[in-house]
Amino acid sequence: MNRVLLGLAAVAVLVAAVFLARTVPTGADPAKPPAGFQIASEDKNPWTHLKVNADPDQFQFAVVSDRTGGHRPKIFSQAVQRINLLQPEFVLSVGDLINGYTTKQEQIDKEWKEFTGFTAKFEMPFFYVPGNHDLTNAEMNADWRARFGRKFYHFVYKNVLFFAVNSEDEDAAEKDEKKRYKASFVSAEQTRYFAEVLKANPDVKWTMIFLHKPLWIDTDLQKNGWAAFEKALEGRKYTVFCGHVHRYQKFTRNGMNYYQLATTGGGSRLRGVEYGEFDHLTWITMRKDGPLISNIMLDGILPEDLREPQSDEPGVEVKNPPKPVPAKGTVTLNGKPLAGATIAFYRPPAATAANKNWVFTADAWTDADGNFTPSTRKGFDGLPEGEYTVTAFLTADGKYYSGEVKEKNRLPEKFGEWKTSPLKFTFKAGEVIKIDFRD
Repeated sequence: MNRVLLGLAAVAVLVAAVFLARTVPTGADPAKPPAGFQIASEDKNPWTHLKVNADPDQFQFAVVSDRTGGHRPKIFSQAVQRINLLQPEFVLSVGDLINGYTTKQEQIDKEWKEFTGFTAKFEMPFFYVPGNHDLTNAEMNADWRARFGRKFYHFVYKNVLFFAVNSEDEDAAEKDEKKRYKASFVSAEQTRYFAEVLKANPDVKWTMIFLHKPLWIDTDLQKNGWAAFEKALEGRKYTVFCGHVHRYQKFTRNGMNYYQLATTGGGSRLRGVEYGEFDHLTWITMRKDGPLISNIMLDGILPEDLREPQSDEPGVEVKNPPKPVPAKGTVTLNGKPLAGATIAFYRPPAATAANKNWVFTADAWTDADGNFTPSTRKGFDGLPEGEYTVTAFLTADGKYYSGEVKEKNRLPEKFGEWKTSPLKFTFKAGEVIKIDFRD
């Protein structure tokens, strides 16, 4: 009998525990439980707290960067599958979606059919933003209008204002049709449109801006329209995202953050974080106090079976690519190792070339001992044999310098330009490159 009573008591305790777990939420005051949890709470509990990180106004979305501009096979199409694993609420782009640079409608149709075949597989909305590869000429501009309608637009989601800006606007005042699509700028029409949208949405908690080119690094911001655009944003909390350069870089302007994204399949030597060269998506959590930005490397997103997504997406064939051979070297300045310098290699133009400028071929970034491995087509793949002029650039912080944003060279200025650099040499396979700059 005692065993039976003990057994019944044990069952009663178990039932009570289950009942509590299902009906008594945790918290100091059981009458005011946190939403969501149903768990038995005691004086001491094996968790930190149960304040759920789930504000109803908080949301998450993803941004993909350049797919084209020498795009590589199977990257963007796999990115779609990887993003579906993460389940953001929607996805935005920063342009260069198709290869473009053609006036043939058949080719334009083929490229968009391929790309929209990828985006159709997204399990959430995808927002298009045009790049120079997408709006190359009159034919491609007309096709975009017929296919997608607007080339710039806005939307509001959970009190956040989103702008899709066209940095490849056509110059309607330019009479020469071939020149109407050459410059990159925000037209007065766009600026007026966005100014009206801003006026109509004075109380949004944040403004998010997406465009293809980093117009703010140009020398004349009045001419390209970015100055007027920033003027309209004065007093706002906003964040800007762009692509085009295929290199990740963060800028701060007017106290706001501007992000130049790397690639989602576009041409890249993929030398890693130090060079800002990698395939990624940007993951944004919109919180009460502003966006929380994180960058997720594509190859780090795998399904539960750890298998890489399957794809037959082709890449763009590079015609007559340079053929590097393995190479290593050392840079010195007046005989001492030159650390943290970016050195670039320029080859003479072909005899038949109309442009007589020397051709950028490879570059490298020196380590603490002045050692380097040049990269031509891929990361650290070496240098083609031949004659070169070498330049050197040393930034204030000793980081890799790509040249898209002008900085002061800590080395004598003559070393920073191929036209004035005194150093020339001929490279042959098997040789160790030794470069000595002299003041």
